[in-house]
Amino acid sequence: MNILVTGAGGQLGCEFRYLAEGYPGYNLMFKNSQELDITNAEQVDILLTEHNFDCIINCAAYTAVDKAEDEAVACDKVNHAGVAILANAAQTIGARLIHFSTDYVFDGTKGTPYTEEDPTSARVIYGITKLASERVALAKCKQTMVIRTSWLYSSFGHNFVKTVFKHLSGSGKMRVVYDQVGTPTYARDLARFVLDSLQKGFIPGLYHYSNEGVCSWYDFAKMIQRIAGLEGHVSPILTEEYPTRAIRPFYSVLDKTKIKETYHVEIPYWVDSLEECIADIQKDN
Repeated sequence: MNILVTGAGGQLGCEFRYLAEGYPGYNLMFKNSQELDITNAEQVDILLTEHNFDCIINCAAYTAVDKAEDEAVACDKVNHAGVAILANAAQTIGARLIHFSTDYVFDGTKGTPYTEEDPTSARVIYGITKLASERVALAKCKQTMVIRTSWLYSSFGHNFVKTVFKHLSGSGKMRVVYDQVGTPTYARDLARFVLDSLQKGFIPGLYHYSNEGVCSWYDFAKMIQRIAGLEGHVSPILTEEYPTRAIRPFYSVLDKTKIKETYHVEIPYWVDSLEECIADIQKDN
């Protein structure tokens, strides 16, 4: 199976590259944003006509949530228009498309885990553009799987785990909100699921995937500190004490029943996956 991975320089793209050798039946081509601009239809068409791709895994995204509030056009160009180009191209060549979305498509006020059938209500530019990307991908390519995820982290790239390491290793203190609740997702678990799903039998549609369990950002930070053996102090604060340009959802737990029943997958507990990731980070340092 010939697979194109776009946005290969990000944390999720890097995890696909890391796992690639464990899937000898796949021929994966990795393209970062400098090598392939998904918002350039001509670039996309040329690449796809030169190679016989069976699947496109789109990891390219504008993910600077706060910055997006001031750069709505740039955010929409990547997260929405670029995905439309990929979906059109995938449909034209008869390829599958796997695209990733976010818990930000919800407003975070429900209080119980969000299912794929729950009404969406994105409140910030990032969430609005990702919601648009879901709709255009599913509309333009019949063989599309959209996976919403939350609180993504990895040993690669920039993420909350790396931020906790930086703060506690530097100033020795950190303030973290305790009234926003969700589930961390280890990017390697997500990437592994995607590669496994292509072997098991691809079933298009909209799905939720995060690790199992629930915590606040404060709990997440404290667990990172404990597992990594970091000194310092993590202080719990309210969201109002840490204002951000974009509003964060207070509750973004995703119900994963559909993906577990459809693909017969067991999803790892978030603490177990965090231990694996931190072991990787500390091994490389």
